[in-house]
This record gives sequence, structure tokens and C-alpha cells, in this order.
Amino acid sequence: MPKSQVRKKKVYTPPSDISPAVKGASNKPSPLWLPVTAVSLIVIGIAWLVVYYLSSQQWPVESWRYWNLAVGFGCMVASLGLLSRWR
Repeated sequence: MPKSQVRKKKVYTPPSDISPAVKGASNKPSPLWLPVTAVSLIVIGIAWLVVYYLSSQQWPVESWRYWNLAVGFGCMVASLGLLSRWR
């Protein structure tokens, strides 16, 4: 039985008129304030929720009632938004 021939693959060369990176996008690292702010928001959000539960819902702001949960979780969601932009 005869052997089949091995096909030679051509080496891929990308087109020269298209850049692999998106033009205008910067490849710079993130500024220092971004991770610092994100971690701070996480800590503040967790601390807000812990204080709220441990104080039997009297602190940090008693008149806000369950909106204290929104503040705590809002801080953590905002930190996720910042961390999504971290390079």
C-alpha cells in the first residue's frame, strides 16, 4: 500500500495593512491610585456591613435602615468596576 504524501503548510503571515493591536488603545500600566482605591472600597464596604450587623442595625446610620446594605454592597460593586480596568 503506498504512503500518503505529507502536506507542507504555509507559514502564516498577517496582512501588513491591519495592526494586531487596536489603534488608540494605550498599553500603559494602571495608575497607582486605581488598585489602592479599589481595595479601599472593598474594605470600607465590608466594614460598613460588619458594623451594621454587629450593632443590631443601629450604626452606621440608623435612619437609613436597609439602605445601609446598599451602601456596603455598592462600595464593593464599585471596586469591581475599578478592578475591571486594572492592567
